[in-house]
Amino acid sequence: MKLLLASRNRGKLEELRRMLDGTGWEAVDLTAMDHRLTLDEPGATFAENACHKARKAADAFKMWTLADDSGLEIDALGGEPGVHSARYCGAHATDAERIRKVLDRMIAVPEQKRTARFRCAVCLVDPAGTEKVFEGTCEGRIAHHARGTGGFGYDPVFIPEGSARTFAELGSETKDRQSHRARAMRLAMEHLKTRVNKR
Repeated sequence: MKLLLASRNRGKLEELRRMLDGTGWEAVDLTAMDHRLTLDEPGATFAENACHKARKAADAFKMWTLADDSGLEIDALGGEPGVHSARYCGAHATDAERIRKVLDRMIAVPEQKRTARFRCAVCLVDPAGTEKVFEGTCEGRIAHHARGTGGFGYDPVFIPEGSARTFAELGSETKDRQSHRARAMRLAMEHLKTRVNKR
């Protein structure tokens, strides 16, 4: 059965496909739908944004749809970039530019005050329009320099609690177990598994 990921982010699609392996669900994203649907994020919270995107895509395609919104909250920056994580340097900035802005703003922040967390909200909408929200958080700290080549987004500067390496250094298998998105997705996947034979 197909599950639509309301996104065109290749990294998110690959993560979801790994998590769905063996469940009977096949993930596709908006690129595969050959459709010009645009999704904005007008909400004040991750959950509001996830549900807005999931509802819009589910309404367009009438199928099981999943959307997430996630971001980085840095305590020393008052919770920034938060829901604006993907647009921290403007809508068309690169990951490297967003990371550079974070590191520049935290040059003088000492180690003990570099605490941060990744937060994720996942919204699942079924073809009838019923929605459920699942949330996950991963605590950690911000590195002094970008490290590693794996992952995407802020992964090269985020060191999860209990590790000395960034998400970009840990590799996809470890990240799939520990990340904020993985924790929210696992809850969503458990819900989907109970629906695999009920469609």
